[in-house]
Amino acid sequence: MKIKFYGHSAFMITTDTGVRIITDPYQSGSFGGALSYGKITDEADIVLASHDHEDHNYTKDIKGKFTHITKAGTHDVKGLKIRAIPSHHDTSKGKDRGSNLIFVVDVDGLTVAHAGDLGHTLEKETLEEIGKVDILLIPVGGFYTIDAREATKVMKDLKPAITIPMHFKNDKCNFPISDVEEFVGGKKGVTRAKASEIEIKKELLPKEQEIIVLEPAL
Repeated sequence: MKIKFYGHSAFMITTDTGVRIITDPYQSGSFGGALSYGKITDEADIVLASHDHEDHNYTKDIKGKFTHITKAGTHDVKGLKIRAIPSHHDTSKGKDRGSNLIFVVDVDGLTVAHAGDLGHTLEKETLEEIGKVDILLIPVGGFYTIDAREATKVMKDLKPAITIPMHFKNDKCNFPISDVEEFVGGKKGVTRAKASEIEIKKELLPKEQEIIVLEPAL
């Protein structure tokens, strides 16, 4: 599979058979221009939205006839099994910022988990429901989501082979959140891809846990 990082929490996952999944698409220029990544105008077969905020569920620029998944449960689309597992956007069981979905997708013999705007560490029951994860896409910026310390705990609990951080501050995201360095600082196995897209094969997964920092494509 290929994983392309648009920016913020938005990715394109392309399977070996060409199925295109876009996760948490943002609205370019939203929040008074604080989110200035470019528009996502690619075609998609499936669009996943962890929650209905404009930086995670904006589909108007996306092309193609796609299946839009916004509800919890198990979904079978284009030969893929997609599990949407309920969680919260905060530490108060959704009272402050609402609900959040963690998407778990089986792709090309690998399991990818996209944590959306996860706002808390995971309880044992949720960890068991998620199960084995090969690739974890996780927010690290804090304030609206888990911060670097909490993201590190989630990563340690899920034990993915590859972790890709998302939802962090940079020159195209002027939210009051931390940059990616707070998460990767002091950790072993950090790779700065200097690219927005990587290809991952089951037989080439690293034996030791690796964190891959992707550059935003837009």
